[in-house]
Amino acid sequence: MPVPQVVIIGRPNVGKSSLLNWLAGIRLAIVEDRPGVTRDRVDYLMSYEERFFELVDTGGIGNKDEDNLTQHVEEQIQTAIDSAAIILFVVDTRAGLLPLDEEVAQRLRNLNVPVICIANKSDTKKIDEQTSDFYRLGRGKVLPVSTTQNRNRAVLLNMILERLPSADEDGDEDPGAEPEMKVAIVGRRNVGKSTFANILAKAERMIVSEVPGTTRDSVDIRFELDGKAFVAMDTPGIRRPKSRGAAIDFYGTHRAQRSIRRADVVFLFLDATQRISKVDKQLCDYISQQYKPCILVVNKWDLLAKTMPTEKWVRYLHDNFRTMRYAPIAFITGQSGKNVKALLNHGQMLFKQSRLRIPTGQLNRLLREAIRNSPPPMYQNRRPKIYYGTQVGIQPPTLVLFCNNPQAISKPYQRYLLGAVRDQLNFEEVPIKLYLRKRQQSDQRDEIVSDTAKMPQEE
Repeated sequence: MPVPQVVIIGRPNVGKSSLLNWLAGIRLAIVEDRPGVTRDRVDYLMSYEERFFELVDTGGIGNKDEDNLTQHVEEQIQTAIDSAAIILFVVDTRAGLLPLDEEVAQRLRNLNVPVICIANKSDTKKIDEQTSDFYRLGRGKVLPVSTTQNRNRAVLLNMILERLPSADEDGDEDPGAEPEMKVAIVGRRNVGKSTFANILAKAERMIVSEVPGTTRDSVDIRFELDGKAFVAMDTPGIRRPKSRGAAIDFYGTHRAQRSIRRADVVFLFLDATQRISKVDKQLCDYISQQYKPCILVVNKWDLLAKTMPTEKWVRYLHDNFRTMRYAPIAFITGQSGKNVKALLNHGQMLFKQSRLRIPTGQLNRLLREAIRNSPPPMYQNRRPKIYYGTQVGIQPPTLVLFCNNPQAISKPYQRYLLGAVRDQLNFEEVPIKLYLRKRQQSDQRDEIVSDTAKMPQEE
């Protein structure tokens, strides 16, 4: 399963960012005594009692942003809520129960994930009685904590641990059965998404028309191929933000993004007769940010197959989609169904890659070889040390490298290590999430390459 996310939610200025910093043990989120400081999500991979989970801080619900970014903040909050395994609902003991707290509680009411209500700023036991009003929010037991006085941190972490999904929980399906793969079909308008969806369903499930923007909502289609179950999510065509005048276009964009987040694999549809647009690049970036396996699908290829070699389009796509160079490329004709089955089979292969687990020993042998071939560049006249790595999640494959100084491992060197992992393991065409963490003092495992004599020396 993916690394579970523990999402911190609440109205503005209840101490959500302070809570993240306190639990993480380091200063990550900006903390100021005014509302609206946190806008984007801030996340941190945390380990407690040998379990990994991501802490996610969000903006204050109900805050009117001074820079007119309220809608952006709301999008980030909803994205975090959609992906949450546990929600920490934070309230302020000193301020007491406010109407906005009740609005937040209403928003969380129908969620099917555990919610822990935390009364922050409970600096002493004397004011714990003031938390009784928060029981009206309907979240059961309210835990008083204080980030400044370090009250009940271990209690809260143990409560989180109790509610995390099982470490080996990859779904409720029979381990011997093929899991159902969810595919999001995305792209700008009129690139053939609905025609493709109809081919999959073998029925006229979608309205197919030459009028751009016919599909106005995301629609799930269940089908089988060679005995394997699939869900295809057809989505509205995306237009440039300047062209999104109607509310229906605005919500269509959000539904398409939600389908990407729900998907196991994304098919990004492109029109072989059209140039790559800004919308295509924005979609590609969003898919990359969500760490979703993706196939770049060049549709209507029959119109160009005789005049343009596929190699030229491959180079063109690589030049335009630099964040997705690992993604495979498929050339299909949706109208006739040519290469559609091969596309689905390739999607199934990416799905399997994203669910693979690599033994820690195998991963560290690979890292050892990569570091011997090219050690980390010097940082402040010292060479950084990488002690060991481990895989902590799937979908996407999530790796953690423990080192003496995470800041010393440069981005280019991280890309080099990810390239080595792709080349040698079965992650050739899927995104990989990489975290760097400082090794704890109690962890005495040796450096991956402890024999410095075997490492290339500086000139």
